[in-house]
Order: sequence, then C-alpha cells, then structure tokens
Amino acid sequence: MMEIKMHDGPARLGKYYERETPGIIMTENPLNILKDEPMPYNVPKTLASWSVNSTVENARLSGENGIGIVHGSKYSDLRVECAIRLEELGNTVLMIANPEELMKRSRDLVDIITLIRENINPNSAIYYPFAEPSFIPFLAYMGVDLFDTVIGDFYASINTLLTPSTKYDLDVYKIFDLNSEELREYNKNTIEFIIREVQEHIKNGTLRNLVEERCCTSPEAMTALRLFDRDHKEFIDKYTQLY
Repeated sequence: MMEIKMHDGPARLGKYYERETPGIIMTENPLNILKDEPMPYNVPKTLASWSVNSTVENARLSGENGIGIVHGSKYSDLRVECAIRLEELGNTVLMIANPEELMKRSRDLVDIITLIRENINPNSAIYYPFAEPSFIPFLAYMGVDLFDTVIGDFYASINTLLTPSTKYDLDVYKIFDLNSEELREYNKNTIEFIIREVQEHIKNGTLRNLVEERCCTSPEAMTALRLFDRDHKEFIDKYTQLY
C-alpha cells in the first residue's frame, strides 16, 4: 500500500515501497499483473459487465495479490465497481484499461479517474499505463500515482522523439540523428524528467501551474482540465489548501 505524505490539490506525494510517487512503476522485471478479460472501449454494457465479472473472478481464482486491471469500457459505474471489487480482494495497485482511448475522450477520462479515486482506499495506487507526456501532470493532479516508460519505447520504434509538451517525427524534424537505442533512452529520460518535475511542483504547491502550462499543448488535455474544474469542484476543493 501507499504511504501518502502530502497533497497539492488532489495530487498525492507519497511512497510506494521505497519509490516516491507520483512515480514510474518498475518494468524491467515482469510485473505481477493479474489475469484479466480485455474488452474494447466502445461496446454494449452487457459485454463490459461480463468483462468486469470475468476479470474479478480471474483475480479471485489466482489466489494472490498483484496489479488488478480496471475494466468497464466507457461505463464509469462499471469501472468503479471493478476497482472496488479488485481492491476488496487485496489488490492495492489498480491499472486503468483502455488508457489510449480515454485520452481521446476528455469527459470520460475525467469522470472515470475521479470516481475511481473517490471510491477506493486513499492508500491504493492508480496506475495509468502508456500516458502521453503532456497528460502526465494532469493525470497526477487528478490522483494518478504510477506511470511507465513504455510509450517512450513505442515512439522510439517509429522514430519519434518525445519532449514534455510535444513529439517530433525525426524523419520530418531533423532535430537529432539518433539510432533507435539512443532515441529510446532519450524518450525514457524525458518521461523521468516529467515525473521528477511533477514531484517537485507538488512539494512546492505549484502543480496547478504546471498542469495549466502542459494542458495548453493538447486540446484533449485542456478540455479535460476545464471539465474537471467544472464538474468536480468539490473533489478539487477537498484537497486544495486554503491560504
């Protein structure tokens, strides 16, 4: 379980084992991700519900704790149900399924992440895989705790360089002449820099400034931030320090 040390808005600075959070989950060694029942994002609710039930049953039958995958497709109530049931089995790290689809759908992203964060134990961690760099500060601001560098490897495979605010196709923008291994390392360093940046902004109470700056680089992220402010004001105010 996580140890929470401080808040900056809904964002949480803490420790997961010996790693500071928000942080990068270790992917060098195989993660203990529990067997799930994958389901596309835009499906009828009966199929999404079947996926949730099957995922929870697989986790129960495994007889061990690990990283539970939160399914439920586009239905926020099913996502919350899946998260709660996985947590009740003793799983304290919950990975968000369909992360790429959610980043394209600002309202769904905001509602699903916020409702999960509100309904699970504060000491349980939310893991958002494959997060776009420009989204990481906003995701952390909503209460996401763990990320990974897998997206950096993916973009390196298509010769694309990541920066904290955008990405460059190096076949078009001749910024650097890097081989695939060098580009993979560069992208990994970019994501690690963003995470360190987020941690320091939380410590200094200035994460909201960083979130505003980075969301300006993505229409989807800026839309999500405005919806978050409008639709979840009480959630934000609950953790925002008054001066």
